[in-house]
Order: sequence, then structure tokens, then C-alpha cells
Amino acid sequence: MTDHANAGYRRLFEEFSVGLFFPITTTSEPVPPLEDQLELARYACDLGFDALWFRDVPLFWPPFGDAGQVYDPWVFLSHIAAHTEEVALVTGSIVLPLRHPLHVAKAAASVDRLSDGRLVLGVASGDRPPEFPAFGVEEAARGELFRESIDVLRTVWAEPYPELETSLVDLDGSMDLLPKPTAETLPLLVTGHAQQSLEWIGDHADGWVYYQRDIADLEDQLAEWREVSGGEKPYVQVLHVGLEDDPTAGPEPVHQGYAAGSEWFAEHLRSLADCGVDHVVINIRRTADGRGPRDVLERFASEVLEAV
Repeated sequence: MTDHANAGYRRLFEEFSVGLFFPITTTSEPVPPLEDQLELARYACDLGFDALWFRDVPLFWPPFGDAGQVYDPWVFLSHIAAHTEEVALVTGSIVLPLRHPLHVAKAAASVDRLSDGRLVLGVASGDRPPEFPAFGVEEAARGELFRESIDVLRTVWAEPYPELETSLVDLDGSMDLLPKPTAETLPLLVTGHAQQSLEWIGDHADGWVYYQRDIADLEDQLAEWREVSGGEKPYVQVLHVGLEDDPTAGPEPVHQGYAAGSEWFAEHLRSLADCGVDHVVINIRRTADGRGPRDVLERFASEVLEAV
């Protein structure tokens, strides 16, 4: 799974690894505090997290209750890349139907170059209905636009002076997209189903990102993924973590994850690795005892990561 030349991809998948979603916060407010995110990113790297994940939420829609990391992902990626080393940088995930693929291709390749090949591009089709009319995009067309964008990205990264005609792009071979990525292509991780069949994802992606599943369901899903992807492409699971003060506390379900003590989380991550999950990206949540994000990161690293 680690034959890709991209340094971020190798960091993610040479062995079982754990990453961290922005915003790094334990607040339950929809708009997170922004002032400490760089400091927390550096601290997460010092603690041994393998990847930092950057969300793409173009517009804040209050009924959804989540403004994401707030910052534009490309600007924020560049800022964090300039202040970190070695850690993988992953988008989770760029909403392709709401962005022109040539802009995505140039921005992603630029961040990849500036970070010495640490960028892995997670992509999705979008899940907030009001965003589509806001950008003048038909929601029903997002699956087709997603496929078209993938084709454009792969082509303009790999080919000099490409010739390509789609509904969004008309390149006649007289222009080139610069810079090219550090590898022949940037690795693409599809999040969810993105309006595609799993067979399509297995053929066109370099990995699949999915949400929390119980172990029985996960085993079935992984078996299907290994079959359609040829058995070699990695699987990433998103896990929301509410770390209880009592390390022996058993699990209580929360949205896309669990609230539990560190002993349970260590055992759970070992179970995910044993099932064949290649990378887990955690999203820390509000804690019952009101601990701040720095303390939660330190406890998770010392009591969970070290045990795994």
C-alpha cells in the first residue's frame, strides 16, 4: 500500500497510523475558536500524530451546526505546512463540485510542492444542500461533476500541455498547468460514496475514507472494499472521540464515534487495526469534565497512542 511516491501517503499508510481533524477543539459551539490552532497543530506533531486533516466548508449554514475549521483550506494548509515538518497533510475533504478543477489542481500541487510532498487530497461531493444553489451548481449534477473533476485532476497533473475537453475544461494542448506535483499524481482519497458506486471508487481512488462503524459492519465493509479495490488500497475511518476523565469508562455512542475512557479507546484502535483499517482520523469532542484541547491531546497520546 505504500508504493506511492508521495511522502504524505507513505506517512499515512506504511503502518497503522492516527491523524487529527481541524478544528482542534473541545468546544461544542458551531464556530470554533481560531487563535490556538497553529499551536495545537505543532503540539499534536510533538505528541506523535501522523497526519493533520483539513476540512472544506465553503459557507456556514447554521442549521447544520458546524462551520468546520472556518479558514479556507488552501490558505490554512499553506500556513500549517510552513510551520510543521514530516507530518502528513490531508484534506478531508475538498468539495469538488463547488470548485473548478483547474483551481483545485493548481492549489493542491502548489501545497504539495511547498510541503515537500506531504499533501494527500481527500475529496467529496458535498452534503450541505444550500451550498449548491449558492454556487450556481445543480445538486443533482454533483456526482457527474465529481467524476469529471477527478478526470481533469489526473490529466493535468500527469500530462504536459494536456488536451482535454469536458463541460468545465477546454484545453487544446497550448497551455500547461504548473506546478506539477512532487509525484506523478497526487493521491486521492474519496470520502463516503460521493454519489459513486464502490466499484468506481475502487478503480479511480487511491484509498477510501468512511465513518465510524461497529466491528461486525466494518469487517463486512472492509471485505467488500478489498474486493473492489484489488486488495491493496487503504481504508481510513473517521472517529469522533469524547475522552472521559475515568480511564476505565465504557463506551457511550456519540455522533460518528464514542465517549469513553482511554483504556477502551486503546482497545478499540487495536481492534480497528486488527480488522484491517489503515488509518484512523480522530475528531476530539467536548469532554464531561470540561478539559481543554491541549490536555485532551496529551492524554490521548500518552494513554491511547502509546498503548497502540
